[in-house]
Amino acid sequence: MVRDYRGRPLRDLRISLTDRCNMRCRYCMPREHFKSHNFLDKDQILSYEELLLVVESLMPLGLTKVRLTGGEPLLRKDVCSFIEMLPEELDIAMTTNGILLERFAQKLSDAGLHRVTVSLDALDIETFQAMGDTKEKPETVLRGIEAARKAGLEVKVNTVIRAGYNEHSVQRVADRFLGTDVIVRFIEFMDVGATNGWDNQDVITGEMMRTMIADLEQLEPNHVGEVANRYVRGSQEIGFIESISKPFCGDCNRARISADGSLYTCLFTNKGNDLKSLIRMNATQENLAAAVTSIWSKRDDAYSQNRGKVETEKLEMSFIGG
Repeated sequence: MVRDYRGRPLRDLRISLTDRCNMRCRYCMPREHFKSHNFLDKDQILSYEELLLVVESLMPLGLTKVRLTGGEPLLRKDVCSFIEMLPEELDIAMTTNGILLERFAQKLSDAGLHRVTVSLDALDIETFQAMGDTKEKPETVLRGIEAARKAGLEVKVNTVIRAGYNEHSVQRVADRFLGTDVIVRFIEFMDVGATNGWDNQDVITGEMMRTMIADLEQLEPNHVGEVANRYVRGSQEIGFIESISKPFCGDCNRARISADGSLYTCLFTNKGNDLKSLIRMNATQENLAAAVTSIWSKRDDAYSQNRGKVETEKLEMSFIGG
């Protein structure tokens, strides 16, 4: 098992399948900054065979979980075929905005996907469309969630809370899934990328959110490196991802592969490590494992803990995969 400079293992790989998305969420891909954006061409993106090589190379280093992200991963052609290619012993999950989920849910489950996390920032049409800068409706996402549940997928709902936009979603989204097996997680508005206009005044902390939901009792973490602080309300599990107010860098065990084949060791970094060139020079699994071991063993990232002390230019979340 490989460990970084702070002793953190590499357990979780997040793979950005595409840098494209069918929404323009204000905190991720603000439309005005992506109107003339040049998205990656097909030959610039790692093929499924190349991604599989990366995954299989990292398994001897301790990798146990793969999460497929984007952009919007369901925009990538034949995504179910890639899921079928992945080793069965891995925990395979996906993060999606849910717009296409109703169409794909059963196929994803049949292909071997275990879990899906769905972004849903509001239940009322006005707020949903304003935050997502979209003409889609929340009902589309809700149908996708129900289709995923019926297909046997474990479902989590992620809701980003931003002051002045959707504080009311804390109570409404939690209540919407009360009595179901859907886990709801509320996320503090984060300073990912450089285009979302982040300001600390826009952050509704997890502590503030918890005052909006009655009768919460805290749970112990499921495992080391879990990103959400877990609570229950009766039989309903509710999590809070508090990267701003309660950074969890100390246990972070996640690496990220961008759509163009660079390895990133932190969501907030601006420095990637080019694996695509190695792969396209016919690198073996052993070659890639050695390269990643060298990269990871030097890793010292702790951006959230050091927020405000060291400022760096950051990549957009749609590119690095959230």
